[in-house]
Amino acid sequence: MLSIINAPQDVLSQTAKPVEKIDASVKVIIKGMESALINSTDPEGVGLAAPQVGKSLQIFMIKASPDAKLQVFINPLLTIPEVVTPKGEKTKKKKGKKSKGVTLEGCLSLKDIWGVVHRFPKVHLSWLDENGDKHEKDFSGFMATIIQHEYDHLQGILFPKRVLEQKNQLYKSIKDENDETIFEELNI
Repeated sequence: MLSIINAPQDVLSQTAKPVEKIDASVKVIIKGMESALINSTDPEGVGLAAPQVGKSLQIFMIKASPDAKLQVFINPLLTIPEVVTPKGEKTKKKKGKKSKGVTLEGCLSLKDIWGVVHRFPKVHLSWLDENGDKHEKDFSGFMATIIQHEYDHLQGILFPKRVLEQKNQLYKSIKDENDETIFEELNI
C-alpha cells in the first residue's frame, strides 16, 4: 500500500510527468493509490493524484461517493468550455438575507486545512484508463470540481493557492469538546 504524503513535499509542488507506458509498474501504483484512497478517513477522500503518494506521474483517481465506481485518469487533458465561468464569479450577496452554507474544499495532503474555491461548473476531459483505452467526456457539478482539484495536483498546485488567488478564506478544522468538527479562520 502507498501512503498519502503531506505538504510540504517537493513532489506536491512539481508538474507531474506523463505516463510513457501503462505497464505492470504503473498498475501497481494505481492499486496502491486505490488502497490509499479507499482507506482515507477523517476526511474520507473522493479523489487522489499520484503526486499525493510521492509519484510524479500524471495519474489521478476519483471515487465520488462510497457507492461510486472508482475511475482512473491517466495523462488527462482538461479543457474548459469558453462560455463557462467559475461558480461564484458573478454572484452578489444580497443584504438582509442569510447566506447559505458554502462547500469547503479540502485535501488529503493538507490535513485539517479547508477553503472556498470557485471551480468551473463544467469541464471537458480526455484521458487514458488503466487499460490504455482513450476516453473523452464532459463532466459537471461535483465531478467537475473533483477533476479540477486532482488536475491541479498534476500541475503542482495545491488548493490553498486557488483560495488565495480568489481572495477567499482558509480555515483550520478542529474538534470541539463534543468531538464535533468546527472551522476556525486562518489569518494569512
